[in-house]
Amino acid sequence: MFEPVIPYLLLLVFALAVAGAVRRIRLWRMGQPNPVSFWRGLAAMPRRYLVDLHHVVARDSYMSNTHVATGGGFVLALLLVVLVHGVGLKTAWLTWPLLAASMLMAVGAFFVWKRRAKPASELPHSRLSQGPWQRLPKSLMAFSVGFFLATLPAAGILPEGTGSTLLALLLLAACIWGLGEMVFGMTWGGPMKHAFAGALHLAFHPRPARFDGGRDTGLKALDLSDAKLGVEKVTDFKWNQLLSFDSCVQCGRCESKCPAFAAGQPLNPKKLIQDMVTSLAAQEEVNYHGSAHPGQEQAARTGCPDLPLVESILDSQTLWSCTTCRACVEECPMMIEHVDAVVDMRRYLTMERGETPGKGQQVLENLIATDNPGGLSPASRSHWAADLSIPLLKQTRATDILFWVGDGAFDMRNQRSLRAVVKLLKAANVNFAFLGDEELDSGDLARRLGDEATFQRLAKANIKTLSKYQFNRIVTADPHALQCLGTEYAELGGDYQVVHHTELLAELHKQSQLHFTANGNARLTYHDPCYLGRYNGVYDAPRYLIDQLGFERTEMERSGFRSRCCGGGGGAPITDIPGERRIADMRMDDARAVNAEVMAVACPQCTQMLEGVVEPRPEIKDIAELLLEALIVPDELQKVQQQPEEELAHV
Repeated sequence: MFEPVIPYLLLLVFALAVAGAVRRIRLWRMGQPNPVSFWRGLAAMPRRYLVDLHHVVARDSYMSNTHVATGGGFVLALLLVVLVHGVGLKTAWLTWPLLAASMLMAVGAFFVWKRRAKPASELPHSRLSQGPWQRLPKSLMAFSVGFFLATLPAAGILPEGTGSTLLALLLLAACIWGLGEMVFGMTWGGPMKHAFAGALHLAFHPRPARFDGGRDTGLKALDLSDAKLGVEKVTDFKWNQLLSFDSCVQCGRCESKCPAFAAGQPLNPKKLIQDMVTSLAAQEEVNYHGSAHPGQEQAARTGCPDLPLVESILDSQTLWSCTTCRACVEECPMMIEHVDAVVDMRRYLTMERGETPGKGQQVLENLIATDNPGGLSPASRSHWAADLSIPLLKQTRATDILFWVGDGAFDMRNQRSLRAVVKLLKAANVNFAFLGDEELDSGDLARRLGDEATFQRLAKANIKTLSKYQFNRIVTADPHALQCLGTEYAELGGDYQVVHHTELLAELHKQSQLHFTANGNARLTYHDPCYLGRYNGVYDAPRYLIDQLGFERTEMERSGFRSRCCGGGGGAPITDIPGERRIADMRMDDARAVNAEVMAVACPQCTQMLEGVVEPRPEIKDIAELLLEALIVPDELQKVQQQPEEELAHV
């Protein structure tokens, strides 16, 4: 009965959607220029949506299946609605698929409703945004059921004109509701906003190398000649960063995995992204219907694109709570880069305002004065190795492996791990050397604290030093140095092959250059360092080595790409933002939950943070230390290996 109205309704809705799209694009273009490959991005978008995005979505099988039903059903149904009811192609080849797509969408809508009908205290419901999102299952159902019933006469199942005028009006209302939310609302705001913004975000992603199985985790270099360093206002972000913020589906996956949020520090990564959207659209904070930043539940701010973010909508402590662990980024189904946004805003606070909290300012001054965060004498960087006879690269000029020591050289606890690595390399007859006092801090801490100028100075100095010598690979026991040297130096001219010590030791074992006894008799668990796992994808080598030693290895609930941060990254121990708990304590609780007696680590910062947890707790051991204890030693090295550790610790 209302069939003649549908073409005009479709035309009106699509016209309004286009107007909304133009308005939204203008908002994004308020950001800073950032060149993208337009046509290549659009061509790549379908694969990025169907493969890369759904690879992340599939980690939650419930939502993966639901999204296939609702998203796939909607796209197919909308196309067929245009052809059947808009253009008038009422063939069986189109009407029956439209009925099937509508039914599929209705099934998905039911499961969306079921998910959101759970008590607010239950996961995942507690992390889902409420408000307008609560009407989403109704809108999905209105669209799918409305057009299913409207298509029955076109499919020949019901005669034309079936039903009363009242029923026809109700059916028309359902179709208008569904089209309004699903199409009009896609560009004007509402729960479906993420569909429009998300598709374009995948096409013009700030890090296109993340797709097709790639990995892109390095922070981008800042042009230090810019008039403003870092991000002060929301419009200081790149335009496609603003687009990415707008694609947030508010699912709360980032919130559920954020260590700072779990510790009660004032950071909720989902809320942080919505703060950016609120500022861009000049909205009030009360329009957000999800969890707040912990401790800021009563805040009621108003966003403004022309005001500094920290003064208008953000507390600076929110930014300094981040450990840069990338748990939020790894978990986000829309592949939003939360950490980039945090560091961009930190850069402004540090370099333009000089507002680095806690001991941050002192540490940055130490890095400027002594090239190490502790302010220690650079000449003492090699003292830990005085008795080990490690060749200096300035003497040999060339080597196969360059051992990058890192700032663990100044810490007596981490010196034990470094010594273990050296002894293992010698036992395998590896040709290696180190820089000694020529090595400077990698710059990781300065960069994460927002001091890009100090990072670039250190990086360029290290690159200049390395350019004087010949080597094939760099090996380091510090994942933070691994990230800087192996990923972030490349943009400044330092292109090196860098491996973690567990990768090299695993390789040596497989080549029969190292042999170990399998006498480990304790219950052991392994903690994945964020900068080794999520940043560099190294998960297997440490576990391979541990499995050679005979321990009963058990995985904590959060391990691998979902490992919980130790709390030591991103300068968090230095800025020291208070919360309800310490992140390291929560990580140790994960180990206690599996009754671990030994906790294997592979990062000096993780060692420091986890050993700071009060006992009783598992013993903390670097993998290199465990391997050294189990090493089957060649005769010519037995004397060196049997030296008392107490004696060596005083060197």
